[in-house]
Amino acid sequence: MTRIFFIITLLLSFVNPLQADTASDFDSALQLLKQKNYALKSDAIKTIAASGNPQARAVLDAMLNGGLFIRKKEKDLVFAQKRGSNYQLTAVLSGEDLGQLKKRKLKKVGINNTLRGELRSALALLSLNNPDPEKRLEAVNNMLGNIDAGRAATLRDSLENESDSSVQEVMRLGIALSDITSDDINTRKRAITVLHGNLHPTAWNSLTTLMAKEMDDGARNAAKEALHSIDVKRQMSSIAETLFFGISLGSVLVLAAIGLAITFGVMGVINMAHGELIMLGAYTTYLVQVIMPDNPGTALLLSIPLAFVVSGGVGILIERGVIRFLYGRPLETLLATFGVSLILQQLVRVVISPQNVPVTNPEWMSGSIEINSVLSLTLNRLYIIAFCLLVFAALFFILKKTSLGLQVRAVAQNRAMARAMGVRSERVDALTFGLGSGIAGIAGVALSQLTNVGPNLGQSYTIDSFMVVVFGGVGNLWGTLVAGMTLGIANKVMEPWAGAVLAKILILVFIILFIQKRPRGLFPQKGRAAEG
Repeated sequence: MTRIFFIITLLLSFVNPLQADTASDFDSALQLLKQKNYALKSDAIKTIAASGNPQARAVLDAMLNGGLFIRKKEKDLVFAQKRGSNYQLTAVLSGEDLGQLKKRKLKKVGINNTLRGELRSALALLSLNNPDPEKRLEAVNNMLGNIDAGRAATLRDSLENESDSSVQEVMRLGIALSDITSDDINTRKRAITVLHGNLHPTAWNSLTTLMAKEMDDGARNAAKEALHSIDVKRQMSSIAETLFFGISLGSVLVLAAIGLAITFGVMGVINMAHGELIMLGAYTTYLVQVIMPDNPGTALLLSIPLAFVVSGGVGILIERGVIRFLYGRPLETLLATFGVSLILQQLVRVVISPQNVPVTNPEWMSGSIEINSVLSLTLNRLYIIAFCLLVFAALFFILKKTSLGLQVRAVAQNRAMARAMGVRSERVDALTFGLGSGIAGIAGVALSQLTNVGPNLGQSYTIDSFMVVVFGGVGNLWGTLVAGMTLGIANKVMEPWAGAVLAKILILVFIILFIQKRPRGLFPQKGRAAEG
């Protein structure tokens, strides 16, 4: 009888748990956490969150993450962390170290999915007064999935003192999500106005639910218009996302092809080992990270010049050792460089590994920029786009503003005349091939941040590079940039309805038909390349 009276007394103390702010309420709530009844635990969670006790966050966080236990013998609540086969215990109220116990002498405070949601909401409520606006924003976002009248009232109180516009917007969304279920028609209409065009998933769900059961024609029509505005914004965000992924893919294609545009345009060499030079750049990044495992960002930056030197050096060796004997014989250069590509692949398999190797993304390339609830731009792809434009600008400057660039253009337009003017065409050929190969190595550094690094990395990019160069115009940098971006965007536009494989096939068919009409590409090269 005494036990029943005790439970009834505790239940009465939780009639309005959100107003509880005394130490006795907090202690009573801790006692309820020991019960098996989930409804009692739910009341306890609300009371603890509203108590203002400094231990409230620690208790709720431990309960959510499975760190709140009951000692079976003493029947008290403790924090517990696993230490080998035992658990290290700490008193909830005093923070006293209670030593270690075996698992069988403890009982975890159990929760279900409903309580998990309530715990997250309760922790979010505790974060609304955090001085960091990012923390407050995260707290309100965590509440959106479990908004009730009490939490909406809390958000209204907090909104009056909130200074950050982003947090204010999400708070208004939370209040509207509660108001849209109100019995008052005017309140529902005001909530619909707030949700109009809001891209958060909860806004769509709430408006859809309202449409199904709303009896008032005006509110139903307003909800329909709000859903339509969300659909339009979703479509626009989807288009923006497709363009972003298309531009990022185009940037990769430009990086992969721009080196080939130089060697193919100036020297007329069909270099089937171009993809393997890209692979060497990616492996250079991996090896630098092996040497500097604790500084992936610094390792990545150092990899850029090193990959240029490594791939450029290998390119010069290929030109001096193989290609210089085969000028004017494109079929032989194709076969010879294909053999070189196989040798480079096998060399990497033997020296490093036949399996893919891990390359770490630095912290500043991880994460994304959230534009809205359905559109995020990943940082690694943004950096790749910027890197592509920088490489293009640097290469354009070299070819237009340096003596090497002048000689390269002279040899490309008229080799015999360039020789007559004292240009050492053999030296220019070697440096040009080395420059194009070095750019391929830099492309490998970029690709190491987007895809797996393995011996077969370059194979898929060799054909793509030739497609870009032929479409844009052999030897023309602007043509390579425009062609790469165009093919990248076209690929991503077609992928959703055609699939990745069919999209590539359609692009290949398009290029075949295109070069039937314009065999020299979008931007035909002048001089010797055009004459061929």
